[in-house]
Amino acid sequence: MSSSAPQQAAQRADRLSGLGRVLITVYVVLALAATFRSLYQIIAKFDEAPLAYSLSAVSGLVYIVATIALIKRRGVWRGIAWGALIFELCGVVIVGTLSLVVPQFFAHPSVWSQFGSGYVFIPLVLPVLGLIWLKRDGDAARAAAETSGEHDASI
Repeated sequence: MSSSAPQQAAQRADRLSGLGRVLITVYVVLALAATFRSLYQIIAKFDEAPLAYSLSAVSGLVYIVATIALIKRRGVWRGIAWGALIFELCGVVIVGTLSLVVPQFFAHPSVWSQFGSGYVFIPLVLPVLGLIWLKRDGDAARAAAETSGEHDASI
């Protein structure tokens, strides 16, 4: 016995929402960790590594924006989520590369230095997973709208 197309789309959306919950939870944890770590570092010892601590603060803000956008992820928030995740991935790759090529720029590590090695490389993997999830979530929503005969312009 095979499922109908709307049932398959609903099942796929359910699976994605589970993955989405995990991604959002990890983003919340990273947002809190990066933000509070950078605030402490900026307040207590900014003069020791201003670039690294500033980049950690930027990463914390990006994680906050990404978290909110991934939770909302419809309409304009979907575009913000895409932008935040792409910015995050570029930041991890650029900062990770610079931290290996020009290590003197990073007297202390930032969240994104060495591709997020201080955070078990989660900063490198997370935006990739987030982008895949956003793509699949959008595809599932479009498929559900098409099979029900509706079109949601906010997707």
